[in-house]
Amino acid sequence: MQTTRAQNPSRASGRELTPLLAGAATAVGGFGALLALTGSDSPLRAPLVLFFLLAAPAAGIALALRGLDPFARLPAALAGSVVLNMLVAQGMLATHRWSARGGVVAVGVISALILLPVLLRRHRTAKGQDG
Repeated sequence: MQTTRAQNPSRASGRELTPLLAGAATAVGGFGALLALTGSDSPLRAPLVLFFLLAAPAAGIALALRGLDPFARLPAALAGSVVLNMLVAQGMLATHRWSARGGVVAVGVISALILLPVLLRRHRTAKGQDG
């Protein structure tokens, strides 16, 4: 006799939590970016902005590297995120345009540009399967 998730909630798969955790991470990162862009003096600003600066590029890179093993994808995405942040900071310093708000905007735009081809590829693949 098979047990269902309703009969045994402790056997719920981890995949059901993934969208919830992704949504929570997006909300936390978005709130951190919002705090940085508005110039808030909240004590949560620094940790939430740091989370945004690490998580936004890492998410795009991790989705782009979906062919890798998940345990290899995580450190590669985090390393790529750190490199991207360092390149943005170096570029802003070299052009004498340093600002915290500008850095958050630049990292957000670059992260979106990394994520865009992945989303377009998924959309194209899903559209091809439907038609």
